[in-house]
Amino acid sequence: MANRLATEYVKTCLQLTEAEMAKFIQLFVDHGAALQVKVLENGNQEVVLLDDAGQEVVLSFERKMNLYVCQGTCRITNRKLVDGMRKAVSAFKGDAVVHRIYSSYIMEYTYKYGAVVRIVEKRAEGEKLVFEYKDTLGQLEQLFRKNEVEQEIQAIHAQINSLLDLRNEFGDDAVREQIDGRLKKLTHRLFVLEA
Repeated sequence: MANRLATEYVKTCLQLTEAEMAKFIQLFVDHGAALQVKVLENGNQEVVLLDDAGQEVVLSFERKMNLYVCQGTCRITNRKLVDGMRKAVSAFKGDAVVHRIYSSYIMEYTYKYGAVVRIVEKRAEGEKLVFEYKDTLGQLEQLFRKNEVEQEIQAIHAQINSLLDLRNEFGDDAVREQIDGRLKKLTHRLFVLEA
């Protein structure tokens, strides 16, 4: 099995409430990470994660309304911190593009709302899609809820009924021919829609 050299969070977006911010910090404490929290002006915070080799990973959280928003990049080599960050993105429904860097290739993971939706293997020769989430159930539900055809059928039925009533009212052959022509077009359209 290939040895991972580093994990790079190329694009990260986490939005945390104040209570979630405390849980975020506790998650890294539980993983045995040494950390410092710096409170900056306007309530912004920096969470500085320290690994065994003395490397610092700085996560800047900007205070926006009632949320702490972290957007940015970071490179992590420590396994505990990598695991903690992965769990944080998942637990707090974050979005991220993550590169797991190996000596001869990169595995790119795309997270949406905390779940992996795509995995791509990147090598010098090219890219290979390993996994992509397809919301089959959601697509089927959306297809099931599409009812434009049924609505058009109901509208045509209503038009046909009113034209038949109108045809019965008029005895003039010229008017009946026009109504019959319109009925013929509507019944053909109805046939096409119901087929």
